[in-house]
Amino acid sequence: MRVNKKYSCLPAEEKGIHIINIRAIEDIGYDQHESTLLNSLSKNPDADCKYGLYFRDGKRKVDYILVYHYKKSSSGRALARRTHHNDTSARSTKQDHPLPGKSVQLEMGESEPPADSHEDDKRFRREEYEGNLVEAGLELEHDEDTKIHGVGFVKIHAPWNVLCREAEFLKLKMPTKKMYQINQTHGLLKKINSVIQKITEPIQPKVAEHKPQTVKRLSYPFSREKQHLFDLSDRDSFFDSKTRSTIVYEILKRTTCTKAKYSMGITSLLANGVYSAAYPLHDGDYEGENVEPNDRKLLCEEWASYGVFYKYQPIDLVRKYFGEKIGLYFAWLGVYTQMLIPASIVGIIVFLYGCATVDENIPSMEMCDQRNNITMCPLCDRTCSYWKMSSACATARASHLFDNPATVFFSVFMALWAATFMEHWKRKQMRLNYRWDLTGFEEEEDHPRAEYEAKVLEKSLRKEHKHKETDKEKLTWKDRFPAYLTNFVGIIFMVGLTFAIVFGVIIYRISTAAALAISSTPSGRSSVRVTVTATAVIINLVVIIILDEVYGCIARWLTQIEVPKTDKNFEERLIFKAFLLKFVNAYTPIFYVAFFKGRFVGRPGDYVYIFHSFRMEECAPGGCLMELCIQLSIIMLGKQLIQNNLFEIGIPKMKKFIRYMKLKRRRSLDHEEHVKKKQRYEVDYNLEPFAGLTPEYMEMIIQFGFVTLFVASFPLAPLFALLNNIIEIRLDAKKFVTELRRPVAVRAKDIGIWYNILRGIGKLAVIINAFVISFTSDFIPRLVYLYMYSENGTMHGFVNHTLSSFNVSDFQAGTAPNDPMDLGYEVQICRYKDYREPPWSENKYDISKDFWAVLAARLAFVIVFQNLVMFMSDFVDWIIPDIPKDISQQIHKEKVLMVEVFMREEQGKLQMLETWKDKDKKKGENCNNHSPRLSRSHSGSLSSCHSYPLDV
Repeated sequence: MRVNKKYSCLPAEEKGIHIINIRAIEDIGYDQHESTLLNSLSKNPDADCKYGLYFRDGKRKVDYILVYHYKKSSSGRALARRTHHNDTSARSTKQDHPLPGKSVQLEMGESEPPADSHEDDKRFRREEYEGNLVEAGLELEHDEDTKIHGVGFVKIHAPWNVLCREAEFLKLKMPTKKMYQINQTHGLLKKINSVIQKITEPIQPKVAEHKPQTVKRLSYPFSREKQHLFDLSDRDSFFDSKTRSTIVYEILKRTTCTKAKYSMGITSLLANGVYSAAYPLHDGDYEGENVEPNDRKLLCEEWASYGVFYKYQPIDLVRKYFGEKIGLYFAWLGVYTQMLIPASIVGIIVFLYGCATVDENIPSMEMCDQRNNITMCPLCDRTCSYWKMSSACATARASHLFDNPATVFFSVFMALWAATFMEHWKRKQMRLNYRWDLTGFEEEEDHPRAEYEAKVLEKSLRKEHKHKETDKEKLTWKDRFPAYLTNFVGIIFMVGLTFAIVFGVIIYRISTAAALAISSTPSGRSSVRVTVTATAVIINLVVIIILDEVYGCIARWLTQIEVPKTDKNFEERLIFKAFLLKFVNAYTPIFYVAFFKGRFVGRPGDYVYIFHSFRMEECAPGGCLMELCIQLSIIMLGKQLIQNNLFEIGIPKMKKFIRYMKLKRRRSLDHEEHVKKKQRYEVDYNLEPFAGLTPEYMEMIIQFGFVTLFVASFPLAPLFALLNNIIEIRLDAKKFVTELRRPVAVRAKDIGIWYNILRGIGKLAVIINAFVISFTSDFIPRLVYLYMYSENGTMHGFVNHTLSSFNVSDFQAGTAPNDPMDLGYEVQICRYKDYREPPWSENKYDISKDFWAVLAARLAFVIVFQNLVMFMSDFVDWIIPDIPKDISQQIHKEKVLMVEVFMREEQGKLQMLETWKDKDKKKGENCNNHSPRLSRSHSGSLSSCHSYPLDV
């Protein structure tokens, strides 16, 4: 039975062709009629094979494509080569034929001119590798007669016996015949769920996989010995295209080529240019007339379209088409976007509260009241003059929008929101693991990377040269020490470069402010702060976008020189380096404004200077929180608009256009070439290769930092993140469906290292928001004034309390304003924002006791806020179980049902054995009761009696 299954991949019609007879015809010498025989089977071979989705027999499905470049002198020779390769692939089902590449070499050796040694070496490697693939059970078919000149394609098909073997090796869970009822809610919960389903029905995608299921097939790791447990009624659809391509890719990685003196898998062959690409095929076209229904077309209509932005994602269909790893990314992105909705609503409420109470804010009203007549000290030396505090009225009123008591509540809320989001995602992840049959799945160690094998080979060759006998070599920390040192020095240099650029922007702000202050027009002098802030933030944004791309390349290079052993190790190290560099790049300018600007200014008469000529920047009279909000909003929105959206749309379009122009330049003017429809693998070859999920996760993680780290200064950050993500989901979906080659499906049960990064950002957000509220905003100074210094229990007099006095006669030589009468009167005392003793005090200009009282209150708030919010977050983490109760019950139910299935099977076997024993015993008794004469005459019956169990 198992022997017949080996050849069950060949349809009845193909069996009728008698492949062995075709070989016999070739041996006789009638090879020229072979192509005629095959072509006569169908009038339109391209239509029969569905334009590249099947082999030319129209029966065997193409599971994977290998692409290689070759030198071609004429177009006529390619057709013969294509036909010959097709025939070779037909014979590949038999194991007693020569390797396909060898026959090609013999035939083409007479007509083709000798190629260079490098091309010959590549061809020899391909021939050996493809021969090994055939020995592994795969079936191959070549095609060099394509519209892409100089490019050949190897179509790979995995027959049924190979799929079964590899599914058992990979321990793939497949659905069995056993079906069971999924536990349903009862009573009030059932009614609530039915109401919710009716309300959300318009926003549900119209795909079969998204409909709620009441029954589920029991899954079990595939085993060839237990095939009777599985539903094999339709073998063509038992292993879907995603699973078939995964199985073939595992064989490609495992199969080696030894002509290069060391083992080479498909990754090594791709790295060395033996093959130029390797990818599975898309299911078909997604647009156009008369397009057959397929999963790709359905995804394009119900997922990768901006017109369905309001609908849920068909995550199960995404997983079915792209695999679990990509499905988990989009599921996580969907959960994150959904969780941003309540955060956005609360942020809008906080912002509206600030707008509603701006006219009731006493400190801003005092600053705007011109009757107070508060004269402020100059903002720079010589060129800047004295100014009225009422001129900063607009800044003070705008600061109240983001610096009010509600922002403290919002910071606590967002910390709890982050903890709830993480717990919600863990529960969602467990539900997906149950639905996708990933419970109990453990990732096994991957195959070594090509670079690692090459490095090990180099090390072993060095030891062989020294005549040392060694065991199987591997790279130690001593081998990697130069790379580790380069990584450390490189990362420190990049971080230092980021700090240097931020310092350069600071110098720009200081010098530009001094230059604009010389302006003779009053309007120019009044808009100095706004102009300097806006231009500096734009410079920061441009630098961040440029350095993001540079740091991504540098992180990849630093990871490559480390030579990690597996792809998983490579990805984790790359993620860590890229995140570290991009985090520092994105947040360093914001950290400067939040925690350093205005802290080291000094005081009038004793300012702190940079390079003995530039005075350190000061915060606005309303504080630095408003400037922090501007910095955060422009950088966040700019990154999302330019880097995440325009780059993702523009760069793939530009690359696609460049490839199209190159192909057009190389394309022949033959009329047949233009009329002929492209094969599926040709169309997919022109798509952009899949570069991994790291860039997709990275931009979302950086955005998560913008939403949580400095949310106290920008309550509208969740709203802008929500609007961006609504577009981002459809943009990424469209890119995966229409712009990229189909990636190899990878099994994964979680999002990996990204979850730990998210948890780290959530913990860091609590600390940063505590310091922002304490040191950047005026929340703590207001509380201290209200409960310690206010005479009537109100905020009246707060502005005057925060300002210190300075006698203008104490200016250092050459630092006093050039025009002391700019305000129309002589100034004796000017004010500046600080807690210092007045000039008429014994210890004039020393730090006052009010400063220490406010500092103690700030530190106390940081400690209380941090511990309280951390405790609340941990409480949320503890109170919400990681595994939903219904899912844990279903998993337990599956285990019980599986035990029952095997117990019934064992009982059936025992009953069958007992039945056989009883029959054997009865037959033996009947035979022993015969007379010797009869027993001789019935010897045949006796033998058949004893042979009965054996035949059964």
